[in-house]
Amino acid sequence: MNEAIEAKNDADAAMERNQEGKYLSFVLGDEEYGIKILSVREIISVIEITAIPNVPAYVKGVINLRGNVIPVVDLRLKFGMSEKEYGKETCTIVVNMADRLMGIIVDTVSEVLDIHDKDIGAPPSFGSSVNTNFILGMGKIKDTVVVLLDIGQVLQSEDLVIIQSSVGTLKSMEESDNV
Repeated sequence: MNEAIEAKNDADAAMERNQEGKYLSFVLGDEEYGIKILSVREIISVIEITAIPNVPAYVKGVINLRGNVIPVVDLRLKFGMSEKEYGKETCTIVVNMADRLMGIIVDTVSEVLDIHDKDIGAPPSFGSSVNTNFILGMGKIKDTVVVLLDIGQVLQSEDLVIIQSSVGTLKSMEESDNV
């Protein structure tokens, strides 16, 4: 009976862990990261960003992308890395999460990876003091490790909820100016 329960638990863990699929890989500093390709709306070069006051430093502001006001986060700063001047390789990845568009600025976009479940290890465990629930797993591609991110978890902080409401206020102000 215990073997049946263990087998079911193993199957449940495998189903829960099944992160197989296509990932857009990108670089921040010396590390490679990946997000599920289905969350990516488009990739653009860094365009003019309108700053929003009283937001965390990693929130660069908003962009106007074909009439859509989209909040933009510098992922380097969000992850506690040093700020880097934007260059030709710097990109904004526009992601769709819960029917909201957000932009994430990365050093460079690499490629689309097809990662099989057997090549995805569990996220690292640092104990209860470090939150790693934004990491889906560790993709092993040849000799490199790609940190697979749950972009929804990365961008789901209280700060970003405030930003979304600021963007709503900004849109309302623009609409009233156009009336």
